[in-house]
Amino acid sequence: MSTSTIQFRIRYSETDQMGYAHHGNYAQYFEMGRIEWLRERGVSYKQMEEDGIMLPVISLNTNYLKPAKYDDLLTLKTKLSKKPTARLEFEYEIYINDTLVTEANITLVFVNMKTNRPTRIPEYLLKKIEKHSSQLP
Repeated sequence: MSTSTIQFRIRYSETDQMGYAHHGNYAQYFEMGRIEWLRERGVSYKQMEEDGIMLPVISLNTNYLKPAKYDDLLTLKTKLSKKPTARLEFEYEIYINDTLVTEANITLVFVNMKTNRPTRIPEYLLKKIEKHSSQLP
């Protein structure tokens, strides 16, 4: 399964009074990983929306194993869980050095923007994802 990896630092504005990354920021971190994962496979969120497809999150499950603090360098690994249909499912892992500090699973659904109803993944998107993602379950 192909994985996308990005690195970023916790900014001061993302921390709480204790100096830890506030839990509310993690959805944005996962979105950064997901956008990069798609971009590396030739899929643009902007183009998808221009084509009338949006991807709202319908499920987000996060396990915070250890806190991340201001200025920590995080490594976020994003992996597709299984072959997309009407849903797109990702697994995330956040590391500080080699220590796993957070893990998450997020499910999104393909929605036709004209009808506001779920739809199957457009064929051109599926082909791009399959071309760059070996061994999809």
